[in-house]
Amino acid sequence: MIETLWPYVLIGTWSFLAATLLPLGSEVALVGQLKAGFGTPFWLVAAATIGNVGGSVFNWCLGLTLLRFQDRKWFPFKAEQIDRAGARFRRYGVGILLLSWLPIIGDPLTLVAGLLRVPLAVFLPLVAIGKAARYAIIAWLIM
Repeated sequence: MIETLWPYVLIGTWSFLAATLLPLGSEVALVGQLKAGFGTPFWLVAAATIGNVGGSVFNWCLGLTLLRFQDRKWFPFKAEQIDRAGARFRRYGVGILLLSWLPIIGDPLTLVAGLLRVPLAVFLPLVAIGKAARYAIIAWLIM
């Protein structure tokens, strides 16, 4: 039983880490597993999506938590930076979270959503749709 679960645990964990601010690519891992025939495509896509959305929720929680430390010297963002990011985020609306799968801007978007206190009930479906669609398209192109 354990031998059959490892591909899903691996892609889920890798995808979780890739959704944080770590410079990892979950797409490459998914393609590798699909090409190698490790696991079924549907469940690999599901595990990658769950892991990646979980990492985005981690970023969102980090954003919520970090905001209470904004008056500390070590805080990584100045109030002006948060205001500018918030203005850009509000200009495009929460629908911009559908693009959270994009490299470079996706992970910071999820962190900013937490900083701006976007409700989880709004955040979660938008992020999940974008990330699931990306993985499904990758799997479809590979298969």
